[in-house]
Amino acid sequence: MSEHVNEEELAQQLAEELRRLRVEDVLIQTLITISSIGYRRLGLTEDTKDDRDLQQAKLAIDTMTSLTPVLESVVPDDLIRDFNQSVASLQLAYAQAAGEGADGEG
Repeated sequence: MSEHVNEEELAQQLAEELRRLRVEDVLIQTLITISSIGYRRLGLTEDTKDDRDLQQAKLAIDTMTSLTPVLESVVPDDLIRDFNQSVASLQLAYAQAAGEGADGEG
């Protein structure tokens, strides 16, 4: 019986969280996560070189490029600038990583 009550409580907590949550909050957190994954997949550091996957890094860049404009009317301008700066940094690092790959193969 105690387990059933815990499940009900969990369901109520989840419902309450969903009531408070806004789509832009989820998008912001998603973009932060995607940015972090993108940098990791670039594999530019000693810690991340084994995680290099330029296709995944490009997908992160494309996703951020697509989703950031959706937020422009609902979040502060400085946050949009931060995301745009992250995209620019990812693009530059991607070009660097792709160039290193070409040099290593050629």
